[in-house]
Amino acid sequence: MEREAVTIRFPIALLKQAKQLKDGGESFNELVVEAVEREVKRRQAIATHQSILKRRAQIKARTGVHPNANALIRSLREGDRGFFQ
Repeated sequence: MEREAVTIRFPIALLKQAKQLKDGGESFNELVVEAVEREVKRRQAIATHQSILKRRAQIKARTGVHPNANALIRSLREGDRGFFQ
């Protein structure tokens, strides 16, 4: 992965905590990169979830609430195909 150097100003207390918690063989840079990667994935997941909720609301507004299909599914599993004939 190609990398670019940046300058980041951390609050002193947070910097001390991060340095104390990192693994012995892990560089501080690796710790920060992994943390940013996790945060990016988390925010992408939140955005995807919000998109799904928006789509659900649009469909519900357009089609209304659908009836519960559990009884139909159970009858089909039991071999009752009368619904489709």
